[in-house]
This record gives sequence, C-alpha cells and structure tokens, in this order.
Amino acid sequence: MLVVVVDTSTPAVTAALAEISGDGVTVLAERATVDGRAHGEILAPQLSACLTSAGVTMSQVGAVVAGVGPGPFTGLRVGLVTAASVAQSLGVPTYGVVSLDGLGAAAPAPEPTLVATDARRKEIYWAVYLDGVRLTDPAVGRPADVVAGLPAEGGPVRALGDGAIRYADVLGLPVADEPRYPVVSVLATLAAPRVLVGAPSEPLTPLYLRRPDAAEPHARKPVLT
Repeated sequence: MLVVVVDTSTPAVTAALAEISGDGVTVLAERATVDGRAHGEILAPQLSACLTSAGVTMSQVGAVVAGVGPGPFTGLRVGLVTAASVAQSLGVPTYGVVSLDGLGAAAPAPEPTLVATDARRKEIYWAVYLDGVRLTDPAVGRPADVVAGLPAEGGPVRALGDGAIRYADVLGLPVADEPRYPVVSVLATLAAPRVLVGAPSEPLTPLYLRRPDAAEPHARKPVLT
C-alpha cells in the first residue's frame, strides 16, 4: 500500500511517500526542510514534489501516517491538518505515531537513551527509550529539571535528538549526532501493523503538552475618568 507520511513536530518539515507491504517499508520519495517558521508554506509543496518524484498520483495513496508530536502548537497543527485533509479528500484512514518514537526507534540501544527535541522557551520535549521502546510518557521541561528528575542508577547514559544536541552541556550525557529529527521510514514502520490489517482510522490527536504560545488578548480595562 502507498502511504503518505508527514511530520512537523520539529523545525524539520518532512513529507514522504512510502510503500508498506508484508516485506517491510520502502521510502519512495522524501523531502525535508529545516525551517521552524515555514511549516505552512513548505509542507504541501514538498508532498506534491514527493508524488511527482515517485510518479504517483494522490488517488493511488491508501493511507496517511502523521507524527502527532509532541511539538510546538503552530507547526504541529500544520502537519496534522494537512494529513487529515488529504485523508478526508481521498477517503482513506489516518494513523498517528508519537514523533519522539520516530527518533527513539530509529537508533535502538541496549542502554537507556534520552530522546529530546526542541520545545522552545528553553525547554525540551523528551522521553526515555530502551532498545527502541519508549519507557516513559512524553513530557516537556527545562533540561536541568529533566536531568534532576532522572534516576541516578539505571537512568539514561546517552541522548539523541535536536533538543539533546542543543542542550548537551546541561544534560551532561554523550549525544549522538544522528538522527536529529524524526525519521519517516521509522514513523511508517511503527504504523505498518495497523496499515496492513486495515485498522480503523484514528483521530490525529496532537500532543501539545502545554498551552500555545499565542493567546487571545484580554478584554480592555475600562478607563476611569
């Protein structure tokens, strides 16, 4: 089955076309641009470029896979709205994958690994993995607070992801150079069991973990005369 894969949970705006079969996942085309302020402008053209590169029409797509975060409000919303719109127009199912899993499962290791992406506001989105399997729920916090809350024994001995690279000096752990952002082939692989059995379509519920940066203005205070 041909599947569209999108992830906008990080500054890497990513779109891909993959083929999922009983033999595994093959990425036919992929476009990724690192620009944390242009998700809305970049994602749709990148998706169109993937289809053109693979010689595939949108009508041939059988499902849509999307990274559901955690991620900053605006960028994450762009990806999920795009994914839902594509699926609705085609009448195909959507499947969500935790974006951090697209990092943690991409570089499995036999020792606990802290996976972190940039959450802005000097914070990180993070979770702990072992052999590519997530051990903790996704969370958000300041790097120093995250480190302070990890167990002294049996805690992470390495880290990876853009957030880990940005705050390596605070985390105090060896940090892998790659992968830095969620890997589309891994996102597709994590969704593959559901795709192959034709599981019911899932709502793409975003993992924001905190309130959006933008807020509605407060009502004007009356002026005393």
